[in-house]
Amino acid sequence: MTRTIDEPAPGGTGRTDPPTTLSRDRLKAIIGGSTGNLVEWYDWYAYAAFTLYFAPHFFPSDNATAQLLGAAAVFAVGFFMRPLGAWIMGIYADRRGRKSGLALSVTLMCAGSLLIAVSPTYDSVGLLAPAILVVARLMQGLSVGGEYGASATYLSEMAGKGRRGFFSSFQYVTLIGGQLVAIGVLLALQATMAEAALEAWGWRIPFAIGALLAVVVFWIRRGLAETESFKNARDSAAPKSGMFALFRHHPREAFTVMLLTAGGTLAFYAYSIYMQKFLVNTSGFDRETASRINGGTLFLFMLLQPIAGALSDRIGRKPLLIGFGVAGVLFTYPLFATLETTRDPVVAFLLVLGGLVIVTGYTSINAVVKAELFPAHIRALGVALPYALANTIFGGTAEYVALSFKNAGMERGFYWYVTAMIAVSLIVYVRMRDTRITSAIAED
Repeated sequence: MTRTIDEPAPGGTGRTDPPTTLSRDRLKAIIGGSTGNLVEWYDWYAYAAFTLYFAPHFFPSDNATAQLLGAAAVFAVGFFMRPLGAWIMGIYADRRGRKSGLALSVTLMCAGSLLIAVSPTYDSVGLLAPAILVVARLMQGLSVGGEYGASATYLSEMAGKGRRGFFSSFQYVTLIGGQLVAIGVLLALQATMAEAALEAWGWRIPFAIGALLAVVVFWIRRGLAETESFKNARDSAAPKSGMFALFRHHPREAFTVMLLTAGGTLAFYAYSIYMQKFLVNTSGFDRETASRINGGTLFLFMLLQPIAGALSDRIGRKPLLIGFGVAGVLFTYPLFATLETTRDPVVAFLLVLGGLVIVTGYTSINAVVKAELFPAHIRALGVALPYALANTIFGGTAEYVALSFKNAGMERGFYWYVTAMIAVSLIVYVRMRDTRITSAIAED
């Protein structure tokens, strides 16, 4: 019989690792889970990174903002599938295992990326082209909906008690890393291909790459070890995971996840996904400069995640969340308003980086905070479903709402919208317990 990571051997003492060390097998599992997460998010973000190039092929229009609105709407549609993916695969990961859920999610992502890579354009098949794009994003939305809960739960359960903030932060390290790889592929293609070729067919390359990488990740995830938390929950008499059980037995935790996510996910998408378009469409930078600013700030943002995660292991999760909330309310509007008028790439870089430093208080620890709220038998669903609902409403629509404000001549309304939602989350951060102290993850 195969033993779970750090499960005591027969006749053992009940612990294979002292609390201050990390076993090689456990570290291998964390790295394996993180690597798969990176590829998943690369596939998801490749769409956003290459929107400027493929949007005209699916949404023909003389108005660049209208083209981006069409592509952003499909991006948002993918988010609307995330709650369904979170529900289905959250239950699957709670009942069949975390690694089984991770393998299933990457399979769906592979299929969605491949479909975009080979999709015909509007000139070839008319309205069927955007319809195919929608189907591909629906598949990817299902995948990412399940990915978040499974990977957040897996990384939080694999890390020991004193290291959960640090190791769970690698979910956003790899999430941002996936976005950076997508931007890196974009910059590489911009440097090696003519603009006309990239606009004509080169935008298909990143989706083909994503499909191939997803196949590799599938085999990696098939070999991951299962967590001790899942094994203990599987052998217990706890009720089975399900939506009814979640909202009946853990309503406070579920709604806490939704509200603490709302402002954080909106701010993250505003400063990361939407920012590339904002720098081109509002600030007036060319696409290459905007991509470099976006890529450089995201790289530094990625490096901040484990630092902030480790800090939360020492001082608690709550101070970081409150820090994000207060700074987000005070500085979101001034940062975006200043970015409107700047034409200096260095100034724009520093302003965007400032916004991302603020958001780090949320991104670095949001996964572990959610995982620490729920018992193991319903943890993957509890993390995934409320998060996906909030992410769909606020994160997935961020670009579309921002562009709609701009199209209506009221662009600064978006800055106030982001500020208001951060304020709502701040109220939750102030009132909630510090999950480092009250964690529901019993195993070390």
